[in-house]
Amino acid sequence: MGSFFGIRPQQSEPGKTRVMADLFGNPELPDEKFLKKARHLQAEIERHNELYYTKANPEISDRDFDRMMAELTDLENRFPDLRTPDSPTQRVGGRPVEGFNQVAHRVPMLSIDNSYDEQMVREFDTRVRKLLPGQKIRYVVEPKIDGVAMSATYENGLLVLGATRGDGEKGDDITTNLKTVRGIPLRLKGTGIPTMVEVRGEVYMERGDFDAINAARAEKGEEVYANPRNFTAGSLKLLDSKICASRKLRLFAHGVGAFDGPAPKTHHELLKAFSSWGIPVNEHIHVHDSIEGVLEEIARWDKLRTELSYETDGVVVKVDSLAQREAMGSTTKAPRWVIAYKFAAEQATTRLVAIDLQVGKTGTLTPVARLEPVRLAGTTVCNASLHNADFISTKDIRIGDMVVVEKAGEIIPYVIRSEPGKRDGSETPFVFPTECPVCGAPVTRDAAGAFYRCTGTECAAKLKRRLRSFAMRNAMDIEGLGAETVELLVDQGLVKSIPDLFTLTKEVVEPLPRMGKKSAASLIEGIEQSKSRGLGRLLGGLGIRHIGETIADDLARRVGNIDKLLALAEEEIANFPGMGPERAQSLFEWLHSAEGKKTISRLAELHVSMEAAASAQPAGGVDLTGKTFVLTGTLEGLDREDAERMIRERGGKATGSVSKKTNYVVAGEAAGSKLEKARELGVQVLDKSEFLQLLGIPEGKV
Repeated sequence: MGSFFGIRPQQSEPGKTRVMADLFGNPELPDEKFLKKARHLQAEIERHNELYYTKANPEISDRDFDRMMAELTDLENRFPDLRTPDSPTQRVGGRPVEGFNQVAHRVPMLSIDNSYDEQMVREFDTRVRKLLPGQKIRYVVEPKIDGVAMSATYENGLLVLGATRGDGEKGDDITTNLKTVRGIPLRLKGTGIPTMVEVRGEVYMERGDFDAINAARAEKGEEVYANPRNFTAGSLKLLDSKICASRKLRLFAHGVGAFDGPAPKTHHELLKAFSSWGIPVNEHIHVHDSIEGVLEEIARWDKLRTELSYETDGVVVKVDSLAQREAMGSTTKAPRWVIAYKFAAEQATTRLVAIDLQVGKTGTLTPVARLEPVRLAGTTVCNASLHNADFISTKDIRIGDMVVVEKAGEIIPYVIRSEPGKRDGSETPFVFPTECPVCGAPVTRDAAGAFYRCTGTECAAKLKRRLRSFAMRNAMDIEGLGAETVELLVDQGLVKSIPDLFTLTKEVVEPLPRMGKKSAASLIEGIEQSKSRGLGRLLGGLGIRHIGETIADDLARRVGNIDKLLALAEEEIANFPGMGPERAQSLFEWLHSAEGKKTISRLAELHVSMEAAASAQPAGGVDLTGKTFVLTGTLEGLDREDAERMIRERGGKATGSVSKKTNYVVAGEAAGSKLEKARELGVQVLDKSEFLQLLGIPEGKV
């Protein structure tokens, strides 16, 4: 009998073949046929993966695919010698890992310079021609996928390493998670495969898959994710690869790092080779002999991007010849042979049919434009923020107006302007009410005049917003207390104030719609665990005007506990760094109001901690008192809010701009101008691993 997949031929023991066959209900299936069956399933599953994820031309249903995968998994579980490194079953994820090791890129993964108009593209062409005088230049234009940059290294055709971009010199080893991306081949196929190749590309998620995940989370009352790119970045840094495997991530390859073998002469030939080896390549890639052709392609893409199933934020223009690229070289920041053209935010014109008011956690009445549905940046927009009274007045926005809407950062829709020339006389100015539209309490206007506020102390809308804010991760971090659950608890009369949360029991919440035993137990456990979060997170979550998480954390660390805070005069509070008269007045008045006194008293009775949380600084960490940090880029697997909290807990300060007084800049993926400014000023730059090491936190514990 021959050997398949490196499996040793089995010895002829009496009854051996019969026992193996009987396990699968087929007493006539001999060993050799059994091994051939496994090989056939592996090949077929990979073929269907390629048809679905790379060619968008599936031949079988998801159910049939799952059946094939289950059959192969069963075979490999019973006979582990069948399980090869490139088996499709290796995509489903394994045991959770402790953390991610850092690996050096064989060739640095540099960033790309940006351009925003035709003139900047022409200037790029001029620079290229100066560096390559008299030579024929061809450009490749391809979509700039709004995903997460990564590299996949193949040795002798087998995927051996996946890594994030990191700081460009080194990134995190995400091999296990990268294998779960179905479009990435675990073993290259075809001919001309190099001994070693480092494929560069972008991992992304299609809009439809992202929307489906958010819809499911919203239905459960969970907070939805902001955008596909951030969700993709977080997925690739999950310690549990089985979760990553469930998220339907995809890949487009767009370049190469190290390459050991006969290399193609041009970029477009390289991409053709990738495609022949089974590596997904975007179909919308074109070669142009002149900059005029490039500009025409850019104009075409500005319209085409809305028709795609994935997010793009521009196009990338590259010199096609790899030899010419080598001759041009790079600056310290970016290659000279490539530039990205970033699209302007997409705009659309539609009618504003109504203005509704949302009541915030501090009672602020925020006007929201209700629009005739319009397609914008790949989604249907029906609502847009109008910010405040001054915004509406300054832009002369009226109900019935035709308005221009834009998506800020391709995510949040807002009204740019009205179109007075399109009015027919039926439009009406918006007037803020004198009473809260929810509870009927009087509405007052701030001294500055921009905001109107509900003065009611028992406003259900204010309570709901406060509860949602109170439960958020950067406040009390209450698992299971999402928007839908908050609505239920308030509407059912079970929670009439924040302290009421801590009186709930499983027996009370379990009968609520869509709750059940498991969800009820999770909610009560989450509420119980939140009692120990400490004074800083409590103050930041109570919805006290002008008191955010940074101020609350700093204040808690300085005073130590609620009793010492209550004993301070307003002037003493104002003297704390970062407080000032306005914040101090707001906090003092709330603490000594009837509502504040009652809330603090009840929380104390319910054993909610109002002591400053002990520093999270482990042994070996450092005291960061007086140290200023700036965070830039994406710290994969580490939420920025958590990173800033870690800094504050150790006495440090996180700010938004780099100056000579900055002690550290923590740079993640896609770090921009702040990183450049840090280098110019000689400020110490840390990557994620160095940052966690400074804090004394093992990377696997984040």
